[in-house]
Amino acid sequence: MDNSLFTGRLVRLAAREPENDAATIAAWDRDTEYNRLLSVEPVLPPRLKDAREMLERPIKDRFFPFGIRTLADDKLIGFVILMNVNHVYGDAFVGIGMGDPAYRGKGYGTDAMNLVLRFAFQELNLHRVSLDAVATNTRAVRSYEKCGFVHEGQTRGTEFRNGVRDNLVCMGILRTEWKDR
Repeated sequence: MDNSLFTGRLVRLAAREPENDAATIAAWDRDTEYNRLLSVEPVLPPRLKDAREMLERPIKDRFFPFGIRTLADDKLIGFVILMNVNHVYGDAFVGIGMGDPAYRGKGYGTDAMNLVLRFAFQELNLHRVSLDAVATNTRAVRSYEKCGFVHEGQTRGTEFRNGVRDNLVCMGILRTEWKDR
């Protein structure tokens, strides 16, 4: 079977493996910086049970989660999720998290995002994929720009992290823009 759809230059997208991946994900959740960039929810102490339950949730037709694994050693280093997939309008929202700090800022996330965009546009036949990013997370914003995402707007003072209000950058990419890259 040809897995090139899910294989990039540095990483591959993989199915969730609750028994094998829960401890790794729970360890990522101990990284406050990671959690603050990942979620709008307050940071709470991690629990292995929570990570396992999240991985065991059934996959629905509006939610497509993937683990990000390195090609070199098959190490789980992050995740990417297409969510709120709307087949009527052909759009979805994407979220990504690089849980292992050793792999941040080195192209692994960009490679994974390119793979999930290929899945969104070629397999799901979507027209548009969008995301939000904390404005001061310049590393992430630059990665999204490399993947072809366009700045569409900004909500001011939306995020509250570490006692500071921050803006949220709204970005999107259309299938035509993706194909033209």
